[in-house]
This record gives sequence, C-alpha cells and structure tokens, in this order.
Amino acid sequence: MDPFVTVAAYAPPGVGLLAAGIVAEVFGPHGEALPGFDLALCTDQPGSVLTDVGVPLTVTHGLDRLASADLVIALPWAEFRTPPARAVLTALTDAHERGALVSAHCVGTFALAAAGLLNGRRATTHWRFAELLARRHPDVTVEPDALYIDEGHVITGAGAAAGFDLCLHLLRREHGAAMANAVARDVVLPSHRDGGQAQYLKAPAPEDCRDERLTEALAWARENLHRPLPVEELARRAVMSKRSFARRFTAATGTTPHAWLRSLRLSSAEELLETTDLPVEEIAHRVGYGSAAVLREQFVRRRGVPPHSYRRSFTNKP
Repeated sequence: MDPFVTVAAYAPPGVGLLAAGIVAEVFGPHGEALPGFDLALCTDQPGSVLTDVGVPLTVTHGLDRLASADLVIALPWAEFRTPPARAVLTALTDAHERGALVSAHCVGTFALAAAGLLNGRRATTHWRFAELLARRHPDVTVEPDALYIDEGHVITGAGAAAGFDLCLHLLRREHGAAMANAVARDVVLPSHRDGGQAQYLKAPAPEDCRDERLTEALAWARENLHRPLPVEELARRAVMSKRSFARRFTAATGTTPHAWLRSLRLSSAEELLETTDLPVEEIAHRVGYGSAAVLREQFVRRRGVPPHSYRRSFTNKP
C-alpha cells in the first residue's frame, strides 16, 4: 500500500476544537519543503458545526469523503457516550474494508468501537474514559496507559494533546522519520515521546536559569550523538550533580536521560537511512552505537525491522 495522501477527518457536532486543530496542524501545509496532504473535515450534514467549546466550524464535506480517503480519522466529540448514526458507522466500516487506515484518538475511539472495528484488538483512549470503553466493549482490550496503539490498519491514540503523538506516528510509519521529524520541528514538538499517558510532558525548555543550563546540555548532546554521552557528562555540562540532573531531566521531558538518548539516536539513524547512502556501520557510529550489530539489535527491538529493511521501505517513498 502506498503512503496515504488524502486524509478525511470526521467532525460530528460537538467535535473537539483541539483535536480538529491538531489534525489541521499536522496534515496542513508546511511549506514547499514537504509534500502536502489533501485534508478535508467532513460531517453528517455539511455546514456550520458547533465545537465542544462553542466555536463554530464551517465543514463543507459530507460522509462521502470517507469513501475515498487513504486515512480516515474519527475526531473526539462531546456526546461520545451516544454512538454515531448508522450511516457514520457504516462509512467507517466501509473505509476499513477497502483498505484505508482508520484511526481515532481520545474519545473518538468510541466511534471505532461502536463500528466494531476494535473487536479482538488492543486500543487506547483518554485515561479518564478507559474503564467506560472497556465496560461497554468487552471484546476490546483497552490499554489505558498507552499514548497510541498500532494494530495495522486500525490505530488509536490517547487523550487531548496525545493526538499529536498519534498523527506523528502515522507520518513516521507511512512516510518515514525524516518527514515526521520535519513536521514535528515545524510545530515545535518532540517527534516521539517514550512512555505512556502517565508521563505528562512538561515544557521542554523551562524558564529558570538552571533549566536553561539543562536545555543547553541537551542541545550539546544532540550535536554530539557520536559520543558515549554518559549521564555524568551531561550533568557536568548542565553544572549539576548526577542526581539533580536526572531529577530535573525527568521533570522537564517526562522521560529518563537514557530513554531520551535512545530515542534520539534511533530517530537520527532513521533519518540518515532515509536521506543518505551511508553504510549502516557509518550511521551506527554517527549516532553513537559501537557497531552496525548494536544498531541493528536496537532497531529490531524498537522498530520491528532491521536497518536495511527500513531503508528499502522508505528510499523510494515521496
């Protein structure tokens, strides 16, 4: 299947304004450097749709847009406890059956569950409503701590701003890390967050002077991935003790220094595999792994495929 280009987001009355904004931000225009997506909001009856905060949106497309989109997204809405109309459920089911990617985050997951698309699958939603989802749909394995769960052609995400995590994962999966990283930079977000909903991500650049030193140390680490980068050295760069650095690092990023470095190394390796012809051994050294074998072991464990297979998958994609 080719990477998705057309995106249809279902926006029912009471649609979450934040969720609609996230989809528009990720799949909207990002300048000439990135290929554009054909994004359309659609609803049951085109016209003015009131959002969950009372701000109206003009939605010009009906459910027919779900019939042709490569990626279908069911946005969360205020009255999610009441299942969508039968026509909506049928449109979601038809999209899945013809091979489209079907996704939802937050309480938008309830629409996919009502359509039967999550039966026998794992799924996530906003942690606050995970118990309700599990109770109403016992055939769904609900994982309340996950930021997103990828079940192939059905992908679900956690609540609120975790919609960004879901959308960036879809970009990374279908179009490669280089595009996902570029879009993340454009909207000033981390391209990937380790951990689950329990890790509430705080500001990556805290305002007091000590945290400015922390930020400078992390910027230095990004420029020196080829080095071992033990926590002791990062702490020294931040003019902190190792213990204080680890504590302030977790408070600022929502993850540990080790997990952050691992994610950064793998993300950088992905981008080099996509955008250069460098041998895997050279890429391994550039991102801080001692050998191609170590990179391969980490890549297979975290990404599910070896580096050479990943490179083949994305070399010819736009």
